[in-house]
Amino acid sequence: MSNSSSIRHFLLLALADTRQLQLLHFCLFLGISLAALLANGLIISAVACGHHLHTPMFFFLLNLALTDLGSICTTVPKAMHNSLWHTNNISYSACAAQLFFVVFFISAEFSLLTIMSYDRYVSICKPLHYGTLLGSRACAHMAAAAWASAFLHALLHTANTFSLPLCQGNALGQFFCEIPQILKLSCSHSYLRELGIIVLSAFLYFSWFLFILFSYVQIFRAVLRIPSEQGRNKAFSTCLPHLAVASLFLSTGFSAYLKSPSISSPTLDLSLSVLYSVVPPALNPFIYSLRNQELKAAVWRLLARGFHKH
Repeated sequence: MSNSSSIRHFLLLALADTRQLQLLHFCLFLGISLAALLANGLIISAVACGHHLHTPMFFFLLNLALTDLGSICTTVPKAMHNSLWHTNNISYSACAAQLFFVVFFISAEFSLLTIMSYDRYVSICKPLHYGTLLGSRACAHMAAAAWASAFLHALLHTANTFSLPLCQGNALGQFFCEIPQILKLSCSHSYLRELGIIVLSAFLYFSWFLFILFSYVQIFRAVLRIPSEQGRNKAFSTCLPHLAVASLFLSTGFSAYLKSPSISSPTLDLSLSVLYSVVPPALNPFIYSLRNQELKAAVWRLLARGFHKH
């Protein structure tokens, strides 16, 4: 029996038993992470360099791209390293840091998705008040609130999780350090405190999701009054994917953190964690950003400028 003070490292879940499958996982993660890094990097560069893109919508898209970059860089590189070098060790401090950044970037991302739904709601339903409600100062305050609340949220969860006495070994059933997996190692009822905080966080996320849902319902009602069919189709094709991503993000995150231990299995846990921590950072650029004509044109100009220099 060991307690948390004697644990120097954790053992992460090996994604495969055979060397060929480990290399396949490495290649898959490499492809996903390169796509996410390239797409999000292009969005950040295009918005930062394109002065005509310095509007609230693109400001929030830039912030979302930053959370996606942070999120993919927190979980995937360690999993790739472990698959390539056939190891599954992570030090105690690295595990705490990884857990902090996972919660930090995921919290910031969902806050930003909520703010972005409000931005779309004001631009479509209250266009005359857009400049007043979403001025540069208001946007800066909303983004700062999203990042600050995510920091405090991550700090609370990390401090609480790593203050628990651990005596059920050091093997985590996940490819990164995740709160539910560490709670399984706890040997006292202290874990109920962290479980309570998770439930409170879930209520907070659900209330944000309801706000997103309400915003899009109002948008759909306004869109249905648009006389042109092309205008309606454009609005629906923009809003529905946003709602789908937010729903996937929330439902898989809820399932991972709130599901009963009796229905837990390595395959299910792994699938859920990939769906909420790896898939959104790779998909968000294509769903939220690169379908926007202005941003697409700015990215092409940026790439063309880079080619001309070479």
